[in-house]
Amino acid sequence: MTAPSAAAAGAAAAGCAAPDQAAPLPASVDLEKETVITGVVRVDSGDAVAGAYVRLLDGSGEFTAEVVSSPDGLFRFFAAPGPWTVRALSRQGNGEAVVTAERGINEVPLVVGR
Repeated sequence: MTAPSAAAAGAAAAGCAAPDQAAPLPASVDLEKETVITGVVRVDSGDAVAGAYVRLLDGSGEFTAEVVSSPDGLFRFFAAPGPWTVRALSRQGNGEAVVTAERGINEVPLVVGR
């Protein structure tokens, strides 16, 4: 049996099939038609939190999606316009932010450990 490649090992360690959160938006994304919720998970000191589980909850609080933050704490969701809650769960603590997303890029600061 051969050892997995570094890329495969990284994907397995992430624990989900979500795309690389640090990758640039694909050229095919039309920000006049699509809604992107993005941000960086940080602790109070401002340091980025890698490997946080970031969840997207709809306006009624129902779970919609989950990604793992990148090594730089980045996360990204494609969603419909409207009210959303973004929640992070990490070893440094948990945190959440509420956003009313509109078409285009919606930056959401997310602090954990409070």
